Amino acid sequence: MTSTTTPSALRTVFTDLVGVDYPICQAGMGFVAPGRLAAAVSAAGGLGVIGAGTMKPDQLREEIRLVRDTTDRPFGVDILFAQIKVAESDSVIRYSDGVNGLIAVTLEEEVPVLVAGLGSPAGVVDDAHRQGMTVMALAGNVRQARRMAADGVDVLVAQGHEAGGHTGRIGTLALVPQVVDAVDVPVLAAGGIADGRGLVASLALGAAGVWMGTRFIATDEALAHDNYKNRIVDIDEEGTVVSRCHSGKPCRLIRNRFTADWESRQDEIKPFPLQTIEVGGRAAKRARYDGEIEDGGAPAGQISGLITSTMPAGEVVRRVADEAVEVLARLR
Repeated sequence: MTSTTTPSALRTVFTDLVGVDYPICQAGMGFVAPGRLAAAVSAAGGLGVIGAGTMKPDQLREEIRLVRDTTDRPFGVDILFAQIKVAESDSVIRYSDGVNGLIAVTLEEEVPVLVAGLGSPAGVVDDAHRQGMTVMALAGNVRQARRMAADGVDVLVAQGHEAGGHTGRIGTLALVPQVVDAVDVPVLAAGGIADGRGLVASLALGAAGVWMGTRFIATDEALAHDNYKNRIVDIDEEGTVVSRCHSGKPCRLIRNRFTADWESRQDEIKPFPLQTIEVGGRAAKRARYDGEIEDGGAPAGQISGLITSTMPAGEVVRRVADEAVEVLARLR
């Protein structure tokens, strides 16, 4: 489905494929990206995404239906595809019962876009394609991107080191063009993007759009305490740190007492997912829901220094698109 309102300068293979007005996607962030956020972004012409990582199947179904009650525009569901380890001789891809429950709901509800925020969606790609769904996946390096493309993923999100949350070692500026050159599917840029300049820069690197997380945390519809949103507004580009203390994997968080306390306790950090179970889950709730922003885990990217206010999510989409058009016009 192709939009008739997309400015020609912002029409890309991604907008045509998914049927959105602007090549702007809201990241499907666990804890903070419910249906109301996805609906607001999609209604404004971007691609809103429900973060299903912390949901139960029945809750996900409710959030999907909330989006559909709000807008008829395309939207997505982001699932963390944690695979169960099996014998090397077993070629069948197996996911946990929790993941399988979320997959089942997403397929039953015929959600337009399925996103793998973690791991490979290879085990569900064929089923999704039979229903006409677009499948997306995140990658932090070229090797991952090639593997996902080989698994049949339709769109790749190349996420750079600057991004909030779980992040890789390669910066966005270096990563995106290398992924673009390595695969034959559309690529979205993620990490360090919060305005129209970032969108234009991403298009110049060969990306077909952007995937933004931190900018959408600081919005009215995000499921997050005002203290969390306001801290993103307050910090500068050095206000975050990458630590394994939250989940056992490298994760960019707002620098606070929680991250400082773990700096001298690195040997106590357990591997994923044990650290998440024993530490990260409670820490996330403290910061994101209870507002104890100094004593919990609060993901945010280095682009936080560019975010100076909270606003409705739809306004973010429109401002980024308008800024991008203005930037492109100045470059002519």
